[in-house]
Amino acid sequence: MLGISTGLSTLNALELAPRLIGMELLVEGVGGTIVETEAYLADDPASHSFRGPTRTNAAMFGPAWHAYVYRSYGLHWCFNVVATGNGAVLIRSLEPRHGIEIMRTRRGAMIQLCNGPGRLTQALGLSGIHDGKSLALPPFTLIERPCEPGIICGPRIGISKAADYPWRFGLAGSRFLSRPFAPMSG
Repeated sequence: MLGISTGLSTLNALELAPRLIGMELLVEGVGGTIVETEAYLADDPASHSFRGPTRTNAAMFGPAWHAYVYRSYGLHWCFNVVATGNGAVLIRSLEPRHGIEIMRTRRGAMIQLCNGPGRLTQALGLSGIHDGKSLALPPFTLIERPCEPGIICGPRIGISKAADYPWRFGLAGSRFLSRPFAPMSG
């Protein structure tokens, strides 16, 4: 299990987002391999911390390596890892590996268990009660990746501001991404 001493709590969101790819994320033993993330820095107009602290984004102004969980458009929960400098990393997709039957029950689905922020939180049983909780303590377990994986990057998706920033990261070759990455133009 990883804790604050690992050094991950000292990274800003842009450094942390690719570093989380390939790690195992479990919530009460249910979860899988992180295959897609997006970075949001405090000075990023798409970041929830851009305009300063509020009741709903308070976790982003607290300690790093804590959960920031918010409701998106009043429909579904989104799970983020708080980074230094009031940024956060949205966990967009997992490859389901542990507790798959529990995930299926929660999602009422046989496929697309964790490919997308809303599906992921539903499958893992995450909600607003997890907001602000330390990722170094139960119910969370994060397991270091066994090796450095191949990582692809591209523009973020599902946002209107600063959508062109290439701050979306994915596990190369994964079939569990929320959406395929567009080829980068050179």
